[in-house]
Amino acid sequence: MAIEVDLQLAGEWDGIPGEAEFKAWVRAALAGRDTAELTIRIVGRDESRALNDSFRGKDAATNVLSFSADLPDGLGIPLLGDVVICAPVVAEEAGAQGKPLQDHWAHLTVHGVLHLLGYDHLEDDEAEEMESLEIEILASLGVPNPYR
Repeated sequence: MAIEVDLQLAGEWDGIPGEAEFKAWVRAALAGRDTAELTIRIVGRDESRALNDSFRGKDAATNVLSFSADLPDGLGIPLLGDVVICAPVVAEEAGAQGKPLQDHWAHLTVHGVLHLLGYDHLEDDEAEEMESLEIEILASLGVPNPYR
């Protein structure tokens, strides 16, 4: 399976998973796809806040943002887009929610990739579908239900 993941680290933080973990989580979220390309960028608060403000009008750092590739139809490039994860927010949330840090990284990676595939959680029925899929994917990776 030709799944390409470009991992970018915009700084240094404790507890960042390795490239192999990110690739495994991406592959699980992309089950059934033969090819795909995406970037996962790990950032700090300032970059997360700036992106969240620019693209969502929210002047605060957030855990994960997804930016789908906007390619012309028929181009044939398997580029899905970019997932941006804020390391300090992930660590804070994991601690506050009593979750293992690695499990929270897995959840947010899967969540971000599902957004690239067109899933969303703006409406209740969309949220239910996306959460169910996340729970199933994470279970296949040995990660417990993140919504409990």
